Amino acid sequence: MQVRVENLTRHFGRTRAVDGISFAFESGHIVGFVGPNGAGKTTTLRILATVDEPTSGDAFVDGVSVVEDPEKARHLVGFMPDHVPAHGDMTVHEYLDFYARAYGIRDPRRTQIVGSVEAFAGLGQLRDKTVAALSKGMKQRVSLARTIVHDPAVLLLDEPAAGLDPRARIELRELLRLLADQGKAILVSSHILTELSEICDDAVIIERGKIVRAGTVDDLLTCATSRRLVRIRTLASLEDLLKAVIQMPGVENGRIDGRYVSVVVGGDESLCRTLLATLVGQGIPVVEFTRHKADLEDLFMSVTKGDIQ
Repeated sequence: MQVRVENLTRHFGRTRAVDGISFAFESGHIVGFVGPNGAGKTTTLRILATVDEPTSGDAFVDGVSVVEDPEKARHLVGFMPDHVPAHGDMTVHEYLDFYARAYGIRDPRRTQIVGSVEAFAGLGQLRDKTVAALSKGMKQRVSLARTIVHDPAVLLLDEPAAGLDPRARIELRELLRLLADQGKAILVSSHILTELSEICDDAVIIERGKIVRAGTVDDLLTCATSRRLVRIRTLASLEDLLKAVIQMPGVENGRIDGRYVSVVVGGDESLCRTLLATLVGQGIPVVEFTRHKADLEDLFMSVTKGDIQ
């Protein structure tokens, strides 16, 4: 099973929400779809899920065009939108049974499938509770269960971890890895980049509707090692420190990160030494200056500009 996106474009008036993007992913792989707000992630997922139509271009799910044959493509895809389930007055079981019926699954097979999906998502003890009475994490589990109730080969997940506490994010991550091990092809959009780097095989970084980087996570992070990622802590104002370092030669990007200023330095170790010496020479009281291993978040910060459309 392969999903191919070919020159996909979607315009809203003069705004090019998606601007001629192309990429592919396969069964058993989890692909992180990364980008700032307004980058075109949700629009792309909606087109792949046949909820929206492209201005031009196409996407193919196991060779089936989402433009030419959306009804057939729809049965191959499970789409989890970025909002919690509606129909809050239904019980969990009624909700999942309703969607199983909508996909044409008949009894007794439907009863077996809904039960197995409830068990997989850890919803067995909640099956008689109304959806509205559930926590955000449990609602996300219900939404994921609805997404897989018809056993689609491809899963499209839009910000599935948004608003979840750390335990719920870990549990969701484990569920996604189990689904990938079952052979699902998974495209997951998220702003929680540290989570994506731990579960994704590949990543596609998009900004202003265009792909700026794509490839395996390992390859992308290997390319990022030409940049030194430095965290600086000072007794002075973090805002003043950020203003100072962002103007220094070799510094490509910077942000305030908790008690630190994190900067991306392009070049070798000598530039890091020069940066530290310059800060000390300017009388800035540096109390910590450390390099750390590149991750998906660092790569994202180094290749995007934060522009919105």
